Amino acid sequence: MNKIAQKKIRQRLEKERESLISEISRLEKDCLYKSQREASGDLSGYSFHMADTGTDNFTRDFNLELATIEQKILYEVERALERLDEGKFGICQQCKKKINHQRLDAIPYARMCINCEEKKTSHKDQNA
Repeated sequence: MNKIAQKKIRQRLEKERESLISEISRLEKDCLYKSQREASGDLSGYSFHMADTGTDNFTRDFNLELATIEQKILYEVERALERLDEGKFGICQQCKKKINHQRLDAIPYARMCINCEEKKTSHKDQNA
């Protein structure tokens, strides 16, 4: 991979990392540090209806799950930046062949080529 392509990939990964950090931080603040009343925007002294509480709990759980998924993606982005520094970026970690440019355009933090990823996914599906 030439230096111009590496620079573009690095910029894209760093931008993605900053975006993920910001979104994870926002989700954590909304879910973990606000009371139920603050999160709902209701600052009155009235108690919540059970249905409202259930909806709020669902929303909080959903946002926590979203934050977990985004933390996993952040981990992959940071590993991709490490591979870029080590000169291993764009090489499939399974078969050691180059990862297709279209795949890297779609998922710049991809660790495996599409063939190896499909094999891994189908193997997981068979064991599930």
